Amino acid sequence: MSRRRPPAPPLEAQSTRDRILDVAGRRFAERGFTGASVRQIAAEAGLRNQASLYHHFRNKRALYEAALARGIEPVLAMVAESRDDDALGASLVERTVAYLAAHPHVPLLIHRLGLEDRRYLPSVVPRVIRPLYAEGVKSLARQSRSWSPEMLPHLAIGFYHLIFGYFVSAPLLEAALDLEVTAPAAVRRQQAFVREALTRLVGPSRPRRPPSR
Repeated sequence: MSRRRPPAPPLEAQSTRDRILDVAGRRFAERGFTGASVRQIAAEAGLRNQASLYHHFRNKRALYEAALARGIEPVLAMVAESRDDDALGASLVERTVAYLAAHPHVPLLIHRLGLEDRRYLPSVVPRVIRPLYAEGVKSLARQSRSWSPEMLPHLAIGFYHLIFGYFVSAPLLEAALDLEVTAPAAVRRQQAFVREALTRLVGPSRPRRPPSR
């Protein structure tokens, strides 16, 4: 089964930089750092030539890093929001799944970075991925007191695979199970599953305490 790609917004509705990053994120996710062609990215983004792309990004590495940051920053922002509201646990995972369903290339982009692209971009992994992981551990620590501190990192890794791994495994799931992972019904089921997993592994979200008077 071929995967359906979300329709791209009209070109006039985006800035040139946004168009480039949209295309670059998908291409780097599909083909990796060395396999993605800057020339093809420029052409698909509607630029006249490759040189036009370099008005916005210094080189291919800068383009890759910008595409990766653009994909991860919304997730970081959602996790960071949970700092101020202990009841956001279920909402957080549901919104993260919804975001990744709308941007299914992001999990694959992260996956490639940790595998073949790491040799080309060794400094990017700790600088970009570590904050996401650290925020996830902090969020789980606020939600649960039943896990020892040394187990929380493993719990965070488990939830990473539950949420991101679902989309990374999309080609396998679609081929083996005849399942379109980004279809609305499938996304709702995955949201419900991760919400249930969060409740069982961490416990129900604790309500916020009213401000002291």
